[in-house]
Amino acid sequence: MIKLHVNGKEKEVDVDPLTPVLWVLRDHLDLPGTKFGCGVAACGACTIHIDGLPVRSCQLPVAGVGTKKITTIEGLSDNNTHPVQAAWIEEQVPQCGYCQSGQIMAAVALLQKKKSPTDADIDTAMQGHICRCGTYPRIREAIKKASQKMSAKS
Repeated sequence: MIKLHVNGKEKEVDVDPLTPVLWVLRDHLDLPGTKFGCGVAACGACTIHIDGLPVRSCQLPVAGVGTKKITTIEGLSDNNTHPVQAAWIEEQVPQCGYCQSGQIMAAVALLQKKKSPTDADIDTAMQGHICRCGTYPRIREAIKKASQKMSAKS
């Protein structure tokens, strides 16, 4: 049995230690918000946070997590009220929506480091997060809006 700390709760899973975290989340913990995209950590769809840092979960063996804290898209809020999720909705970012959980997790990590990111900061943080629908301008605007929302709460 492998013990994990996921979205603020302790979980135990009986899996091969080499199983990628993505599949543990989706198939064993019923957290389907983290998506499989490419399987080689190149597209960003599988991004989660481990101890607050964005990580591609499709290539990370579950044994590599240890006692670190995992946060998935489901762990941000129960009802899309996290400022980044709310801004995503307000800016109508998703088209197909497939990449959005990874994009949102990357945006949250950016805003935890930089409260008022520049366009260059956003571009750097979001680099490698592929959106086949091409909603990059709306993603940038949503990140800026979330930044304002988060600053207003402080």
